[in-house]
Amino acid sequence: MIKVGLLSDTHGYWDDKYNEYFGACDEIWHAGDIGSDILAAKLELLKPLRAVYGNIDGQTLRRQYTKIAHFTVEGVSVMMTHIGGYPGRYEPSIRKELYDTRPKLFIAGHSHILKVQYDKNLECLYMNPGAAGKSGFHQVRTLLRFALDSGSIKDLEVIELGFR
Repeated sequence: MIKVGLLSDTHGYWDDKYNEYFGACDEIWHAGDIGSDILAAKLELLKPLRAVYGNIDGQTLRRQYTKIAHFTVEGVSVMMTHIGGYPGRYEPSIRKELYDTRPKLFIAGHSHILKVQYDKNLECLYMNPGAAGKSGFHQVRTLLRFALDSGSIKDLEVIELGFR
């Protein structure tokens, strides 16, 4: 079993609560708009980091991370990108790849809206952790924690970090 901490849209903002909430996790996943290579390095010091770059991320982060990441953990195939849309309204630029690869878990950021939804057509769980940073229109900063175990996604937790 692997415990994952998932966040997005930090926009360079570090919160000491990451230490607390990701302490029991095995990995941290960041769905883009990291905002600074310093923040990425701090997350990497905390736990192994898997990340994609977002639309605000500069060349340093774009060289370090990909636009779209595909990987498998504990028998769960994952596709992660920053601008992905959501079930029924996937971003046109990633739709073909999403339908061709049919991951069991699809993760996107960008909207700053926390959303977890099962897509019956793709037989895929969609997650957007909302925004953990202070930039944007969201009112409450959020992240997700969950576990992957022998092909299943379980123990999903929504964590509110406080008002932006």
